[in-house]
Amino acid sequence: MSAGTYTPRPGAAPLPRMIAAQTALETRMLLRNGEQLLLTVVIPTLLLVLFGSVDIVDTGSGASVDFLTPGILALAVMSTAFTGQAIATGFERRYGVLKRLGASPLPRWALMTAKTLAVLVTEVLQVVLLTVIAFALGWSPHGNPFAVLLLLVLGTAAFSGLGLLMAGTLKAEATLAAANLVFLLLLVGGGVIVPLDKFPDAVQSVLGLLPIAALSDGLRDVLQHGAAMPWGDLGILAVWAVLGLGAAARFFRWE
Repeated sequence: MSAGTYTPRPGAAPLPRMIAAQTALETRMLLRNGEQLLLTVVIPTLLLVLFGSVDIVDTGSGASVDFLTPGILALAVMSTAFTGQAIATGFERRYGVLKRLGASPLPRWALMTAKTLAVLVTEVLQVVLLTVIAFALGWSPHGNPFAVLLLLVLGTAAFSGLGLLMAGTLKAEATLAAANLVFLLLLVGGGVIVPLDKFPDAVQSVLGLLPIAALSDGLRDVLQHGAAMPWGDLGILAVWAVLGLGAAARFFRWE
């Protein structure tokens, strides 16, 4: 037996291993939370099945599932990156979890990276599930896959920044109420289920600047209408991503 085989070697693990371990933990916590699953899986799935099977809302010409699926995919991104992350991070901050993690060898930026990666893993599962259901309902998408990926990434960045900003500045109870209220308001007025052209012209111009509307319309332009690259919607999402992440980095309080 070589000398020093069982000698303790105190010190932090390599940074990639710490981020991977924290990402796995964040993902398991997110998927085990009943409220999170309701927001991220159950509600988008029920909305897609209900409105895709029953002609309740006038979605214009073509199959309703072709209009609804891009909007539901956008809703799934918002539910995970914004609503779910804001609520979970807000209560972690209230109970001192973030303060303790901030004092660990894991850098704070690495903790935020792990949270973002956990969101992306969850979104991949959401997209796969909703895509399978949409195909079962007769969805026929077409368009540029790279544009879809770019829209989803920018949408995730925008909503993640806004969610972290809310969680890092408001009390946990206020974050819970505000995040759910915003979720409901954007579900109705963000072009997810009800087309924006159903609203008055003055309201349309304002709603079209919201990140959920930009993500829904961008995905719809690509997947339903075959647009190559919806630059306008990408630009709106990029602005929200820069503003949200910048404000979260500036004003986020760890305790």
